[in-house]
Amino acid sequence: MKVLLAGASGAIGAPLTRQLVAHDHQVLGLTRDRDGARRLQALGATPLVADALDRDGLLRALDGLSADAVIHELTALRKPPLRHRGMALTNRLRTEGTTNLLAAAEALGARRFLTQSAIFGYGYRDHGLRPLTEEDPFGLPAGDACDPHVAAMRSTEQQAFTAPEGIALRYGLLYGGDAERVGDLLARRRLPVAKGGVLGWVHHDDAAAATVAALERGRPGQAYNVVDDLPATWQEVYTAMAEAFGTPLPPRVPRWLFRLAAPYVASLTIDASMRVSKAKAELGWRSAFPGYRHGVRAAAAQKEVPWRSPRRSGAGTRSA
Repeated sequence: MKVLLAGASGAIGAPLTRQLVAHDHQVLGLTRDRDGARRLQALGATPLVADALDRDGLLRALDGLSADAVIHELTALRKPPLRHRGMALTNRLRTEGTTNLLAAAEALGARRFLTQSAIFGYGYRDHGLRPLTEEDPFGLPAGDACDPHVAAMRSTEQQAFTAPEGIALRYGLLYGGDAERVGDLLARRRLPVAKGGVLGWVHHDDAAAATVAALERGRPGQAYNVVDDLPATWQEVYTAMAEAFGTPLPPRVPRWLFRLAAPYVASLTIDASMRVSKAKAELGWRSAFPGYRHGVRAAAAQKEVPWRSPRRSGAGTRSA
């Protein structure tokens, strides 16, 4: 297939571009700048420079082109936003951006439309022990500061389902593909943890593989949960990363302080707890990394990073 991939140089976009090319799909990679275009060329994609929030400019960039599918992977989450206002641009990309990409799909003649969503659309709260499936209520307001984020996820899904072959991918928390950035934060003790609930996680490469499977075999009108087999807390995952990378263990802080310093991150790492079922078997997708321990070890082994060094006595001392 010929695929327009929006956000092709991003956290999921880059591994997704590689995997689409490996599956013999042609990739038109949408990016906002020339640096992104150069990265996409190196990955084997044809770059298109345009802003998805500029509808007219986007359609001009696509003039005369055609595609079979559009994949929406646009966010503004190069790092977790500390406060709720840090989600504003990502929310716009999920609302206005989806609208513009649907117009792009129509202009390209693309029937298939995939959009990224997230498991947090089920609600930033404790969901108990029962695993959530794609049939559970999604996108319901709770009357709190997370409502705009939930509404944006609901919007992108509902809009996607208006396409002839619309599909939504509800990703868990992503890890693994950003090892260098995370390792640097851990080395500088800039990634604190606090006691919180369990969440669904997925390695960047597994998220990309699930997306390729949805492109090729997904059922129109369906949402798919994209998580691995092992729910885990924020503290467990980043402690495992520190141990694998050879950095000091992340500082543990009281939950009240975490909420004060990073209220948005606290809403998903402390207040939320959810066990999420994996995507329906119809995708034929299995995660290469069944749990975070496997993915973290692989990330540490593959990345040559300047902060890795043999752990010395006391290097892993936890702070109170």
